[in-house]
Amino acid sequence: MFLKAATIALIPALIIQGKKVKKNTPRLPEPEGLRDGTKGQGKKLSILILGDSAAAGVGVEVQEDALLGGVLSELQNDYEITWKLHAKSGDGTSQIIRATEELPNQQYDIVLTSVGVNDVTKLMSADVWIKKQEKLYKLIQNKFQPSLIIAAGVPPMNLFPALPNPLGWLFGQYSKKMNEALSKFVEKTSNLDWIEYDIVRYQHLNLPMAYDGFHPSKEIYQIWAKEVADKVRKSF
Repeated sequence: MFLKAATIALIPALIIQGKKVKKNTPRLPEPEGLRDGTKGQGKKLSILILGDSAAAGVGVEVQEDALLGGVLSELQNDYEITWKLHAKSGDGTSQIIRATEELPNQQYDIVLTSVGVNDVTKLMSADVWIKKQEKLYKLIQNKFQPSLIIAAGVPPMNLFPALPNPLGWLFGQYSKKMNEALSKFVEKTSNLDWIEYDIVRYQHLNLPMAYDGFHPSKEIYQIWAKEVADKVRKSF
């Protein structure tokens, strides 16, 4: 109730700041590089990456420096990895569901997802958002039958350098509620795990975000990739 009331009260400021942020924030392209292939040696492993701009690797120039490249680098000495990247900048959960439905049914050992930022910017409530997540992950399970799904948590958008207050504060409240709902959903779903977008930790490590102040940097993608690799090794 508080968040809904705050949203209504802040609408005039949100409109003004939203237009200014959209005008002043650089629009970074998706990185260049292959979106499917096979790499590494060892035990066979298949990975699918789905989602938004962070899944696509926005914030770096080449896929080798993105989440995909980091995961492959971490695992390639122990696994022969067949991989596919199916992500698009700007997609929210509804678009990601539709994009996933277009993929052929195929078994993947692991599915990685990044979903949420574009739902926050639409001021989607956590209750509506988690229902969409349930639909998405049910679809993933039915189409790909993964042994493990790893979701990237929604970033604390109040800490994005590109977002001034009160816009950043409000987005941060939405992302916090979404992560609380995601945490509960993960607890009751046997093959679903998640990693946090821990900006406070990255700041303590002096790791920058991308220069648009909105997306991960190469260094942050590397941390994500290591966290993913650690979870993969525990399961495979």
